[in-house]
Amino acid sequence: MQARNILITGAAGQIGVALRAGFKGVYPLLRLSDRAPLAAAGPGEEVVQADLGDMPAIEKLVQGIDCIIHLGGASTENTWETILSANIAGCFNLFEAARKHKVKRVIFASSNHAIGFHRRERFIDNTVVPRPDTRYGVSKVFGEALGRLYADKHGLSVACLRIGTFRNPDRPDNVRQLQSWISHRDMVHLMRCCIDHPDYHFAVVYGLSNNLRGRWDNSNVKWLGYRPQDDSEAWAAEILAKGEKENEVSALFHGGFYTPMEFDGDVDRID
Repeated sequence: MQARNILITGAAGQIGVALRAGFKGVYPLLRLSDRAPLAAAGPGEEVVQADLGDMPAIEKLVQGIDCIIHLGGASTENTWETILSANIAGCFNLFEAARKHKVKRVIFASSNHAIGFHRRERFIDNTVVPRPDTRYGVSKVFGEALGRLYADKHGLSVACLRIGTFRNPDRPDNVRQLQSWISHRDMVHLMRCCIDHPDYHFAVVYGLSNNLRGRWDNSNVKWLGYRPQDDSEAWAAEILAKGEKENEVSALFHGGFYTPMEFDGDVDRID
C-alpha cells in the first residue's frame, strides 16, 4: 500500500513526539492530533486538536487519510470510567470513522499488558491467548479484537502492536526493561514497516528492540520486514549493579509492575 497521508492520534505523547520527528519529510502529509496542545505545524504537517469522544470531530479528522496510527487514549492504568471513555468508546469511534471514510489501514497501539499474566518464564509469540493484567490491558485486548473485526468484516488492513517499554530518555532503566525495551529508532522503523508494507490483512506484532533478554517472539511476522537494531544489553551491567529486586508478583509475569496492582489473587492458580 502506498500511504501518502498519515494521521497520528495521541501525537502529544512520548511515542507520538518520536514518530513526528522520525517521519519528518517521509510522507507528503502528517496530520497530528491530540486533545492536549501540540507544537505548531511544520512543513508537510497539520495539527488538529480533537477528542476521541467527539465522533463528528473524529470523522472530520480521518478524511483524506490513507493510514492511521492510533496512539490516543489513556496510556496507563486508570479508573474504569476513564478507560471506558478514552480506550474503548474512543477506539470504536476511531475504527468506525476509518470505515466510513475509506481509510485503508489502521495501526493500533496495543500493549504488552494485553498478555501481562502469562508467566515470564515462557517465551511467547503472537498466537498466545490474551491475559490482560489491568483494566488498561483489557482495553488493549478490546482494541485488538475490534481491529480483527474491522479487518474481517470491513476489509481494513490492521496491525496491532503490543508495545513494550518506550522511554524518554531513550534507554532502559530497570531489570524488566532489559527484556521489554524498544528504542526510539526501532519504534520509528517498526511503524514505517507497518505503514509501508504493500499488503496485509491483520497482524499482531510485539514492539521491542533486538534485546538479548527479550521474551517475545516476532518470528510469525518476519514478512513485515521489521529488523530492530538496538539492544538493551548495552545498559545491563549498569542496571544489574544496582541490585534492585522486583516485587515478588511482578517478577513472575510478563506484565511486570502492572500485575501486583490491586492484586488479591493466588499466584499458584495462575498457570
